[in-house]
Amino acid sequence: MLSRFMSGSVRNLEREYNCTVRLLDDTEYTCTIQRDAKGQYLFDLICHHLNLLEKDYFGIRYVDPDKQRHWLEFTKSIAKQMKSQPPFTMCLRVKFYPPDPAALKEEITRYLVFLQLKRDLYHGRLLCKTSDAAMLAAYILQAEIGDYDPGKHPEGYSSKFQFFPKHSEKLERRIADIHKTELIGQKPETSERNFLQKAQMLETYGVDPHPCKDVSGNPAFLAFTPFGFVVLQGNKRVHFLKWNEVTKLKFEGKTFHIYANQKEDKKIILTYFAPTPEACKHLWKCGVENQAFYKLEKSSQVRTVSSSNLFFKGSRFRYSGRVAKEVMEQSAKIKREPPEIHRAGLVPSRSCPSITHGPRLSSVPRTRRRAVHISIMEGLESLRDSAHSTPVRSVSHGESFIPRSRSQVADTSEGMAVISDEAYSPSDSVLPTPVAEHSMELAVSRQINGAPCSIEEEKELEAGTPMHGERGDYGADSRSAQEESHVRVKGPSAVKHTRVKVV
Repeated sequence: MLSRFMSGSVRNLEREYNCTVRLLDDTEYTCTIQRDAKGQYLFDLICHHLNLLEKDYFGIRYVDPDKQRHWLEFTKSIAKQMKSQPPFTMCLRVKFYPPDPAALKEEITRYLVFLQLKRDLYHGRLLCKTSDAAMLAAYILQAEIGDYDPGKHPEGYSSKFQFFPKHSEKLERRIADIHKTELIGQKPETSERNFLQKAQMLETYGVDPHPCKDVSGNPAFLAFTPFGFVVLQGNKRVHFLKWNEVTKLKFEGKTFHIYANQKEDKKIILTYFAPTPEACKHLWKCGVENQAFYKLEKSSQVRTVSSSNLFFKGSRFRYSGRVAKEVMEQSAKIKREPPEIHRAGLVPSRSCPSITHGPRLSSVPRTRRRAVHISIMEGLESLRDSAHSTPVRSVSHGESFIPRSRSQVADTSEGMAVISDEAYSPSDSVLPTPVAEHSMELAVSRQINGAPCSIEEEKELEAGTPMHGERGDYGADSRSAQEESHVRVKGPSAVKHTRVKVV
């Protein structure tokens, strides 16, 4: 009798799992979920906790035991998606970057996107030229500490903040000069909006980089953005395909193919190689979702994608959720009192020291900063904790889908574009993100990789490619693919939840 009671208690305990989600301000939301709870339930709990209505741009990311990152699928059981043992740890992140973040309806949404972009800036995903970097950092400074006050801000005060993976004393002085002279009187929400307007104009806005190699073995970063598919190498964007040009996304084993039709019926195929079959599948799924979100007019047009031409063979995947046009239309209907925003301000951050005023990375002597940065890069070498990309023109939503100033230069930015003074080489977050087993350093000057190949070459390549792993094939209605590194992540009825500060 006793044993029967005990076994029943064990079964009851197994029906609930503890789950912790790290939010964008690095606080933690902890809850208990039922064994059969689906991803949508957990996501709705978090959005309710944040008082967030424009939630379609966000997602929950987790890493599996093999350090492969994943996005939690909302239509499936959380427990079945996680390959690790409970308690589960996940992160709330921007999954689909708004084409025009400054135009978002609610301030709470803009603030969360601001936190994501600030994180991207610190980890090197949002890469830009020095002149833009100084202004972006000054906006962050104004939003977090307010107006310059000689009594509170001594000489060199901007060095107490770590805005980028590395920066010079000259840049720090320029940041302080802008903060002292150009931003006086700006409220936090105004500085955040100005930051968003500046960030959205950068070639690396919205980029969630997937490390891979091209057909010549040269390192590259692939990414899906609100405006299309991009390839970054060195300090240049070497390929950009608008979403309306992309006709098919496909993967087999570690090989990823993207098919496109460009001007004058020019058909091209780009081929890249991911570190693992799992990373390649994740990349493909991200592409499927992004293309569906940004390209389609309505969610009723979304179709199930099969990894094989045979119905009974291979994996199947379908984007679930509203598309960008529907999200914007729904946002326009929001009518409520703006929710109160509790800004992170000076709260220490585990992953983004830029919001730390006082000792953090800045507590390290100035002469040792670069050594510390190199040490971090050697110890943690690869997967990036967010997503960014190159805004250049909206696919199916016309000029209204991108800022006017961006659309004016869209036609001239289809070729190679310089994105920064330095090579694109995003660092790692200290949050649970994938860590690559092989370094993928990029030289400042690289030859153009991933050159288009002919249909005949593609057939030869397919014939010679080992058929191990799964295949994925997505047509013109597909959406953006995401990661290619060696990393995974893991991640509904809540009984309790608390908010805990991370120290």
